[in-house]
Amino acid sequence: MNYAIPDTFDLPDSMAEAPIPLFDAPPSQDELFSRLRLSRSRRVGPATFRRLIVEHGSAQAALGALPDIARAAGDADYTVADEATIRREIRAARKHGARLLTLGAPGYPARLAEITSAPPVLWAQGNPSILTRPTVAIVGTRNASSLALRMARALSRDLSEAGVVVASGLARGVDAVAHDAALSGGTVAVHAGGLDCVYPAENIELAAKIAEQGCALSERPFGLSPQARDFPRRNRIVSGVAQLVIVIEAAAKSGSMITARDALDQGRDVLAVPGHPFDGRASGCNILLRDGATLVRGADDVLEVLASLAPAPESSPECVAQPPEPVSAIPEDPVLRDRILSLLSPVPVPEDQLLRDLSQTGTVAARHLATHLSEMELTGVIARRAGGGFVRL
Repeated sequence: MNYAIPDTFDLPDSMAEAPIPLFDAPPSQDELFSRLRLSRSRRVGPATFRRLIVEHGSAQAALGALPDIARAAGDADYTVADEATIRREIRAARKHGARLLTLGAPGYPARLAEITSAPPVLWAQGNPSILTRPTVAIVGTRNASSLALRMARALSRDLSEAGVVVASGLARGVDAVAHDAALSGGTVAVHAGGLDCVYPAENIELAAKIAEQGCALSERPFGLSPQARDFPRRNRIVSGVAQLVIVIEAAAKSGSMITARDALDQGRDVLAVPGHPFDGRASGCNILLRDGATLVRGADDVLEVLASLAPAPESSPECVAQPPEPVSAIPEDPVLRDRILSLLSPVPVPEDQLLRDLSQTGTVAARHLATHLSEMELTGVIARRAGGGFVRL
């Protein structure tokens, strides 16, 4: 079941005090509102969202605790997202017929929920349940060659006819052709900006067809035009909803290669179509093949890999872990904060590596480290990058 924001949705003037379980019961309307508000609050990324929910039991309770957490970390002026802004976002969603999917609740794409950087909320138009079917992502260059476009169309069409859903990022070139060829069988477009801000504008008509016949997804608010930083964020969702990623022509340094790296970080298989060594547009694909990606000649190669993978999950998994000790029970530790900062640089460092480095000079509990990282992320001294690594700002 998907949780929509219905016409009868009563926008609360204040949040209910009693915490509502996030993962083991359908969220109430107040809780849905709070989850959206929490996700839009400053410096609350996917990992911080997850931790706050698990520690406090609900988004409503987490919103109440967030200013105190930020204050304890040195940000005395922290405020959560404004309720009026969230109301406007919900009204825009109603206008465009979108529904809200929240992490941990039924209806959220199950494969996407498995990745560490899964977006806390998604706006969806169309039928997101098609993502329970076998799904592949097809990506490639915007400035595609005639051969690449023909390959994208044939591959997407043949996979669609075989019952496979095709996901992509709605960019011009390979993405647009792949979406168009899979319309009749099911395609998913992940937008970089709000669902009402289609980019590029030439794909407005295609986006409308996808929203009607397939599914359109975005983690961004309505009315938000995509910026450069939004496209890499989108790419992790493209790979996250799929079981594998196929790259059809991509330069060595390109958005498609970012998607391929995201896929590898997420444990997805990466497949590539070979290209001529003299064509720079194919250099990324050839690098992937050199490094062990599966070579694709046609849909049969893809279907063979899909057949070897575990069956697609049918619903979003529920969290069954016991809640850790609340933040308030973990004492402040300025020395640990300084040690964390000394280990970080502009190069991302995974959390497990930080734990190993810190343990060399003393015993550090994983929950203590996670709490301090969340607080430091809220105050803006560190940031979490794609793949889960931390950098010092």
